[in-house]
Amino acid sequence: MKRTTEIFIGMRSLFRLYDKLLKKVCMEHDLTMIEADIISFLQNNPGKDTAADIVELRLLSKGAVSKGVESLIQKSLLERIPDTEDRRKIHLRLKPQAGPVTETVNEVRDEFLETVLDGFTKEELETQDRFLKKLFDNTKKAMEGREWS
Repeated sequence: MKRTTEIFIGMRSLFRLYDKLLKKVCMEHDLTMIEADIISFLQNNPGKDTAADIVELRLLSKGAVSKGVESLIQKSLLERIPDTEDRRKIHLRLKPQAGPVTETVNEVRDEFLETVLDGFTKEELETQDRFLKKLFDNTKKAMEGREWS
């Protein structure tokens, strides 16, 4: 199997495992997958707090994120905060009522990391961190330096 295919299959498997574990959040807190995904994203990505960030980084549809955000607002778990400098930009913030959900999200994240990093030595994890940083830096540099049609 080619390295590119292995990378894509591996990344897809990581996302699928996380989604599978995230179902625990859905069951415990009566949420849809998209709602749990939005809460998880906001909990795990400080500074990335707009619907556009969620769409871009989680590769979810704009419509699904919009519907999920609205539902979470109706459930009093999320609020919209207008940007002070750009009125077109709306930030999303988890409300204190989301605390029990974010606790379960943290448990799921910890279980995910324990599962996928099982058996790695400290040195291997440090090597992995350097490898991923270089991989992502190369990707970012390539994306910034090219015109895509």
